[in-house]
Amino acid sequence: MYTLIDGKAISEQIKLEIAKEVKNMVAKGAKRPHLAVIIVGHDGGSESYVAGKVKDCGDCGFTSTLIRFEEDVTEETLLAEVDKLNKNQDVDGFIVQLPIPKHISEEKVIEAIDYRKDVDGFHPVNVGRMTIGLPCYVSATPAGIIELLKRYEIPTAGKNCVVIGRSNIVGKPIATLMMQKGYPGDATVTVCHSRTKNLKEICLQADIIIAALGQPEFLKGDMVKDGVTIIDVGTTRVPSTLTESGFKLKGDVAFDEVAPKASFITPVPGGVGLMTRIALMQNTLLAAKGEIYK
Repeated sequence: MYTLIDGKAISEQIKLEIAKEVKNMVAKGAKRPHLAVIIVGHDGGSESYVAGKVKDCGDCGFTSTLIRFEEDVTEETLLAEVDKLNKNQDVDGFIVQLPIPKHISEEKVIEAIDYRKDVDGFHPVNVGRMTIGLPCYVSATPAGIIELLKRYEIPTAGKNCVVIGRSNIVGKPIATLMMQKGYPGDATVTVCHSRTKNLKEICLQADIIIAALGQPEFLKGDMVKDGVTIIDVGTTRVPSTLTESGFKLKGDVAFDEVAPKASFITPVPGGVGLMTRIALMQNTLLAAKGEIYK
């Protein structure tokens, strides 16, 4: 029988821990942590994600600022707003919600953010520091995954860990974190992607599979061994006549097939997605306390 890794319960628990710490900080005369979010356009996924972040800020006792731009905003205007937030001493950390429209360089925007306020952990300085094991802001989804492994005390040392997906946001950083010295880490990591041969055979050797490729129900029951730990990062909206919204979220794992063989498994929704949001709150708290960059 598998254990369901409950991202909702863990994220609520961490929110309470953060709120308590913020209350103590404010009681001692410190200012409330302040997170700002820039959103461009009206992407459905981004809208619901940003609404969730604003709610989390309230639950944690943070101040939040939401800055909106329409789809046709110029790169110059967006970069000017980033510069303004870099210089705003009241803002501890901020993010530019991705994706952004094609006419704006994602790379330019990420590099324009002051790495000391980059609570999304995407700036090359934070990525570089993470790679060599220095204190940094770890990008939110990988940080959330690490937190789940810790809270459920899932063994990682010497385990075969297969990461499916090589994005800069999830695949590459979680592979790096899983091979770092210490816990959770010390795993033997294989990164698979669209060009990988013998993917099924590789997955069958895995003690831990982290699926982050964005293809609904890609990982099937015949691709995993008994006792595997499954972390499903996928959140693809698929049309559904059974929901009010007209869609439902599907993970990268065929849950009904894979769960009976797993020892631990995350659901979608209710797993990694909520932990991504909470990791952003943890990074913002670190930024407010000045613990990473003095």
